[in-house]
Amino acid sequence: MPASILGETDHLLEAAVIRKKATLLDCPSCGSAHVAQVLGDNGGISYVCTACGHSWS
Repeated sequence: MPASILGETDHLLEAAVIRKKATLLDCPSCGSAHVAQVLGDNGGISYVCTACGHSWS
């Protein structure tokens, strides 16, 4: 690939990595990214790690 094209895509890759880090939620217990968002008992939002079962809100 020509160097000019590679130079143009670098900023796109960096933005994608930043966006991915901003949207991922890791389990505070085991660090897994396998997290599900669920509706809590009181109508709030809670999270459950599908890897270890830890839940939090």
